[in-house]
Amino acid sequence: MSRPKEEWIDRLASGLPPEERIVERNTAITARYAAWYLQKPEIFKWAGMAAFASRQVGIALAFSEMMHAPDQIVLQEELPDEGFSFDPGRLFRSALNNLFSVPSFMHSVAARQLFLADLDEIRRGNNAIFADIAWAHEAYQESGIGEIENNCTGAEDDYLLAGFRMIDEGARMLKAGNKEEARRMIWDGNVLLLRHEQLNTLQPIFDAISQQGRIVVSFGSELDFSGAVDNVKASFSSFSGYFETLTGMRSVTDREHRWLWIENDVLPAWERVDSTYAEGSGLKKQVEAFVAGESTMMHQVKQYAANLFRIP
Repeated sequence: MSRPKEEWIDRLASGLPPEERIVERNTAITARYAAWYLQKPEIFKWAGMAAFASRQVGIALAFSEMMHAPDQIVLQEELPDEGFSFDPGRLFRSALNNLFSVPSFMHSVAARQLFLADLDEIRRGNNAIFADIAWAHEAYQESGIGEIENNCTGAEDDYLLAGFRMIDEGARMLKAGNKEEARRMIWDGNVLLLRHEQLNTLQPIFDAISQQGRIVVSFGSELDFSGAVDNVKASFSSFSGYFETLTGMRSVTDREHRWLWIENDVLPAWERVDSTYAEGSGLKKQVEAFVAGESTMMHQVKQYAANLFRIP
């Protein structure tokens, strides 16, 4: 029996920590993407890349959680009893110190609140992508393409539904032995899912980010495949140019600039990494770590923040 999309969405959401537990929720979302990839690495390419992207977003979300609840930043034993002061402006300035000199307005309460608002938009985007695309993976895994066809709206037809139809056709071709054509169809179908994510789901989030925040987000936009394949990453600022990113001439919040980077840098990098998937490979081990909910990166972020917050 077919289920309505809302039921699929609610079922997945019920398995996540509440939204106020920002880092835990991000870790759970990353684990869910990784689990789908582990189940069907031959077809769920978007989910595999989404796991790495969600891990990277987790760095920003860790900062967001710190700013919402600074008393929860680090364990007591990680900090001295005296000399601790939470200063989001200092965190922001220190994090970007190697890129450019941050103007004095970052000292103001208003600027810190603006930065927090931008981080909240990133958090909202992380949740929105999961709500918008995860249900289709769960539905396809359990009930096949018909369940997605029964639930997609007109706005989802061009990318989400078309993408899963291509993936489904590619999966059938793969079983029939037409491997080369099948793999290309599966890849192209997953790229359509990525287009849906970027153009339909994520763009309104980027539109809501402040002008200053757009520069910060652009410098922070990087897909790092550490743990899976060494020295493979895709950085927006490296691809687009540091000067162009700093001045706002190129911004990851611009859909054309972002898709140019994705198409020419992110997707080729992920295709190289994905091709290494095998039993015992670094990629499989890293994805298994995601599924297990390992969050060593979040611990490193918090430790880094602890060092920043010490008063000399």
